[in-house]
Amino acid sequence: MDVDLAVALGGDCLADVAMLRCEPAVFGPVASDPTVSRLIDALAASGEKALQAIRSARSEVRNRVWSLAGKNAPDADGQVVVDLDGVLVIAHSDKQDAAATWKKTYGHHPLTAFVDHGPDGIGEPVATLLRQGNAGSNTAADHITTAQLALARLPKRYRRGRQTLIRTDSAGGTHGFVSWLAKRGRWLSYSVGMTATDAIHEHVLKIPSSGWTPTVETDGETRDGAWVAELTGKLLDGWPKGMRLIICKEQPHLGAQLRITDADGMRITCFATNTTVRPIAELELRYRLRARAEDRIRAARATGLRNLPLHDTAQNRVRMEIVQIALELLGDAHARPDWPGEALGTASLAVPLVLRSRQLVTTGRRRILRLARHWPWTDEITAALERLALLPDPG
Repeated sequence: MDVDLAVALGGDCLADVAMLRCEPAVFGPVASDPTVSRLIDALAASGEKALQAIRSARSEVRNRVWSLAGKNAPDADGQVVVDLDGVLVIAHSDKQDAAATWKKTYGHHPLTAFVDHGPDGIGEPVATLLRQGNAGSNTAADHITTAQLALARLPKRYRRGRQTLIRTDSAGGTHGFVSWLAKRGRWLSYSVGMTATDAIHEHVLKIPSSGWTPTVETDGETRDGAWVAELTGKLLDGWPKGMRLIICKEQPHLGAQLRITDADGMRITCFATNTTVRPIAELELRYRLRARAEDRIRAARATGLRNLPLHDTAQNRVRMEIVQIALELLGDAHARPDWPGEALGTASLAVPLVLRSRQLVTTGRRRILRLARHWPWTDEITAALERLALLPDPG
């Protein structure tokens, strides 16, 4: 927990527990650097046994937090959304399993799974799969493993039920992964990006104008310059039964890359789903909101995922668990029923890094948190401290 708190405060290596050690009045006794190093080595040597113990403990905490969060819980509307996405972690020195990445950098290529906390949250990590830097973006086996790890960490009632939605970008649009999801069709819903092939483009050109439906925004209003349609027929041959293929065309934004086959200068995207009871415009909006996964990745980078400081893969797997716990500590603050998102204002959308402060001064019998009046988040921090002061003493 000392290391978790150090990462949540902005630390990027094990020695950053010194941030806690210099404030004993706030954090109490803190482990020494040799103790921290021995702990990481011991956990790494235990392998999967240690990782399973950590993950099980995180699951118990998640059950408790969600039960206390009330309307702020990520399952408040009866559904849990899990977004799978890859992230490149650059290595600036030789580390085990570091390799050249598809972006011509050097490092690792983990797959992550985040529970979507909606537009006002930072997300909640439920699984990471540490992979070599040259691991493929669309490897079905890795997507299956990450999805299994994520489902195992959810409360039991969401491990087998259509209340759980798995979303991925087009990297997940492989026969292997979609077939695995479809075999659990009674248990899972999915919304998976697909590659817009030449065959799909040919069918798009044949769709009459009456076959297109305007897309919608989150407020229910029509979205300008974008339409959606469903493709059927031979395009679905070879794909699992019950899969729907939804196509979207939209006017390209500035700088968007188009294919020479794009219809009428429109940008074409598509996704697959097994949801049958909702209008396709709503399904397209649901899939489009997967873009929030990029915000989760951005928050993770600001909370320890910017680098993997240890050499061995076993050690860095432990490090990944530490990063996830730090993100959960920050995410759980948004789930507190007595800290509504609207009361936090712009802070509810902030990357964790910008809310961190180390300006704690002890003078006489007082501890003073120094915040500049012109700092953009001073009001949010002071308001949060005032709300804390109003909470009953837990005894």
